[in-house]
Amino acid sequence: MVESDLIMPVDSEHRAMDLRPLSIASPHMRAFQLSWLSLFSCFLSVFSVPPLLPVLGATTSTGVISGVVSLSATFISRLTMGPICDLLGPRLASTVLSIVTAVLSIMLALLGASTSHEGLIVLRFISGLSLGNFVANQYWMSSMFSPSIVGVASAVSAGWANTGCGVAQVAMPLAYSFLLHVGVLDSMACRVVFLLPAGLQIATALATLYFGQDLPQGNFSVVKKKSKHTSKRGIVDFWEIIKEGAGNYRGWILALTYGYCYGVELTTEAIVATFFRERYNLGIEAAGAAAACFGVMNVISRPVGGMAADVLGESFGMRGRLWGLWLVQTVGGVTCLMLGKMSDSGAPPGLTLAVLVVFAFFIQAASGLTFGIVPFISKRALGVISGMTASGGVMGGIVTQLLFFSGSFGFSRETGISLMGLMILICTLPLMLIYSPQFGGMFCAPLKDYDDLEADYYEFVK
Repeated sequence: MVESDLIMPVDSEHRAMDLRPLSIASPHMRAFQLSWLSLFSCFLSVFSVPPLLPVLGATTSTGVISGVVSLSATFISRLTMGPICDLLGPRLASTVLSIVTAVLSIMLALLGASTSHEGLIVLRFISGLSLGNFVANQYWMSSMFSPSIVGVASAVSAGWANTGCGVAQVAMPLAYSFLLHVGVLDSMACRVVFLLPAGLQIATALATLYFGQDLPQGNFSVVKKKSKHTSKRGIVDFWEIIKEGAGNYRGWILALTYGYCYGVELTTEAIVATFFRERYNLGIEAAGAAAACFGVMNVISRPVGGMAADVLGESFGMRGRLWGLWLVQTVGGVTCLMLGKMSDSGAPPGLTLAVLVVFAFFIQAASGLTFGIVPFISKRALGVISGMTASGGVMGGIVTQLLFFSGSFGFSRETGISLMGLMILICTLPLMLIYSPQFGGMFCAPLKDYDDLEADYYEFVK
């Protein structure tokens, strides 16, 4: 393939140097559109349950336990999806995971799993597995877009997909009410309503399989056969890739910090509808609409974070990216503290909602900034680093829900929100420890001399 064969301006590795969000040009922008739509359907499926918990007859304990189980499934899925993408490519890995989880979710829903304690836990575990596709999404963007634009591309794709959380808060109560309005029995509506997200998940998965392309040069299996996939140490096999990624301490730090931006986002999505419903006595539709304001902010906030990462990287290198992430995530922690204190002091719903939106902007922008760094930590173990970071985000959500919102330690929701903000501030500090010989860190200058192997390993922005 030569550059003249491609519609988009490309670099030496045929990766797009421009992002055109309204285009469906193949292969770059078609991969972009398919990737975010497929992941959007997964988020819609996973977050279809929380706004319906009251009508499903679920207790607070069931809601919390099933939520933690769902995040645990996502953690497992994301941790394994990275190496799978390194082996099979993002298109096939994403398709298989989406179809399998959607089909199982349909079967469980029709059997009435959503209306029992054990069944709801199993249903949310299966749907939670589908969010492993976030790793495939970020892997695909890193394969299709050059270092100069990959931060924006990754953030816009993930940000648009994450709006599935907010859409679920509104769409699921409305869909349930519509089914009741047309005469469907309540016991059946609780089952049929879950066919909507699962059906969309299958449709987008099939579109990804048939219309997508793994790499600018072609599909993963074909390109891999043509490539020798060598380095100065010889053939890099599956276990060596995992070892390289897992042994990179920078990946573990990003996993921790991502746990307290994206993990906090997951936690907030799980509790915010119940918070508005119980504190301000709202119905499920009104509480869902208020909660949706948090999720739909991803349309703006995460892309802004990715754009900031690229702009700061262009001007200040890796140091700019790290300082940008620290600053934005720290502001997110401060606004989270404010949200908890305001809610605890009896602030009116409008003011609480306004602070929630500001909090959403900064904490989601931090997620975009994080994945503006991830693609440059390791070129060869990109999937592993992506999986580690993404799994860290989910683990942060699990720990936060268990510590502050499970009721085990007696915290009110308002106190839990404040403590969550404190954890954000603390867990963002380790960013100061990230350093690479090629581009330095937040406080240390880069080394003037580094060998070609190191340059290839880190491959930060040129």
